[in-house]
Amino acid sequence: MFDSGVGGLAVARALRQAAPDEHVLYFADTAWFPYGPRPAAEVRKRAFAIAHRLLEEEAKLIVVACNTASAAALAELRQAFPAVPFVGMVPGVKPAAARSRSRHVVVLATEGTFDGGLFERVVEEFGRGALVSRVVGRGLAEAVERGEYEAPSTRARVRELLAPEVTRGADTVVLGCTHYAFLAPVIRDEFPSIEVVDTSEAVARRALDLLQAADACSPGPGGLSIIASLDPEGFRARASRLGVIPQREEATR
Repeated sequence: MFDSGVGGLAVARALRQAAPDEHVLYFADTAWFPYGPRPAAEVRKRAFAIAHRLLEEEAKLIVVACNTASAAALAELRQAFPAVPFVGMVPGVKPAAARSRSRHVVVLATEGTFDGGLFERVVEEFGRGALVSRVVGRGLAEAVERGEYEAPSTRARVRELLAPEVTRGADTVVLGCTHYAFLAPVIRDEFPSIEVVDTSEAVARRALDLLQAADACSPGPGGLSIIASLDPEGFRARASRLGVIPQREEATR
């Protein structure tokens, strides 16, 4: 499993809860955080480098626990490694459109997630009949990465970004960046009438379904290991504050 920082830990946590006997190796590409504003080609290059690294560790399945990296590289990764199951992040437009009473959905995501064909295909297939507004959450992933997910400045930024669409009638917010999963309590607190759609648990279930279908589930012992491309000690501390405690950690570049 990999992401540019702590965001994908929301998926790792969900997978650990759903499949406690599985050992999760999590690659945090902190040297290249954030992915969101980077060109797709650059994110794709990092995704391939990390995939090779995880396969060297004998990974049996890889979760691209990042919406930006999924948009930039998921299709190419599947094509390049046909024997490896890949699970990616797709904004939850389908459940959001089904739940929205006003038929107005907001997708809060990074520039990279909105760039390219993946998001357009999702909206075309699952968003018909609903108004799907795009909001770029500039600054939010950085705030979460710093551990400031409940800081007054972060709350103010959440209000600034979402209030215009809520005023226009949006009643459902899709978290289109794994970092934003850690902002869900703040969003619900600031906008009590808004429903928040987070796909972390759905992605974890999909990964487990694939393992079960391939008869590849582990008998245990389960656990979590972390590789961080920069400042592994700092990353471990941030993971601990989020309630995700690694068993061991490694550092690589």
